[in-house]
Amino acid sequence: MSVVSDPVTRGIRRGRTRTPAPIKSRGRWWRFTFVLAFTVVALVPVGGVFFLALRPGARSRSTSSFTLENFSYVFTNGQTLQWLGNSLAVTLTTVVVSVAVGAPAGYVLSRGRGKAVSGYSLLLFVVQALPVITAVIPLFILFARLGLVDSLLGLGIIYVGASVSVATWMMAAYMDSIPVALEQAAWIDGCSVFGAFVRIVLRNSLPGILSTAIYTFLVSWNDYLVALVFVRSQDKYTLPIGLASFFQQNVVDWGQVMALAVIMLAPPVLLFTVLNKYFSIGGIGGSLAGQ
Repeated sequence: MSVVSDPVTRGIRRGRTRTPAPIKSRGRWWRFTFVLAFTVVALVPVGGVFFLALRPGARSRSTSSFTLENFSYVFTNGQTLQWLGNSLAVTLTTVVVSVAVGAPAGYVLSRGRGKAVSGYSLLLFVVQALPVITAVIPLFILFARLGLVDSLLGLGIIYVGASVSVATWMMAAYMDSIPVALEQAAWIDGCSVFGAFVRIVLRNSLPGILSTAIYTFLVSWNDYLVALVFVRSQDKYTLPIGLASFFQQNVVDWGQVMALAVIMLAPPVLLFTVLNKYFSIGGIGGSLAGQ
C-alpha cells in the first residue's frame, strides 16, 4: 500500500521542517517600492534646483555643461552673505527664545492640573489656530509707533510670538511620555521641583527639544510674507526676500536664482543631518523596571 505524502510530511519524517515565509514579509517589497517611488517624485524638484544652479547662464562664457559661476556671482555681486547673516541671526534667536519659553510652559501643561492650566491650554490652542496674517496690520501699526518696523528685532519678536504657542504644545506632548515617578524619586532624594525639572525632565526631553527647535527654525527660516511687510531696507533683507529680489522685471537668470535657492536650502539640510542621530525615544524605557 503506497502512501502519498506532501513535502511538509516528508520533511517531518526526515527530522526537519520547512517553515513558510511570514505573511507580513510578502508585502514589504511592495511598500518599499512605493516609498522609493514617492521619494523619487518628491526629490525631482530639488534635483531641478541643483541642475539649474550648476548650468551656465545666458551671459556665461563657460563651455562646460556644469559650472559654479552662478554661486560665484551670487556671493560676489550681491548681498547674499549679509542676507544669510540676517536670516541666521533672526532664526537662531527665535529658536533659543521659543525653546526657553516653551519648555517650562510645556512642563506646566503636562504636570499641572486645575482650571487655570486648562484655560491657559485652551488659550494657546486658540492662538496657534489663528494665522499670523490676521495680525499683520495691527502689529505693523503698533510696531511703527514703537520704532520696530524695518528692524530685525521687530521681526524676531513676531517670529517668537508665532512659534511659542506651538513650541509649548510640542514640549507638553513629549513631557507627557516621561513618568512622573522619576520626578517623585528625585524629590525623595532631595531635589526641588525646579531641580527635578532640569535634571530629570529636561535631560530626558532632548528629542522633544530638538523637534521643537527644528520646527521653529523652519517656520522662521522660510517665512516670506511677514518679512516682506516689516522689512524695507535691502541691507536688512532675509534670504527669502533676497531670493525674490533676484527676479528682475524683464529678465530672470534662473541659474543665479537657483544658486541662491541652494544656499537657502543648505542650512535646514545640514541641521537635519547633524541632529538626526539624537532623535531617540528609548532612553527612559527601562527607568521604571521592576516597579
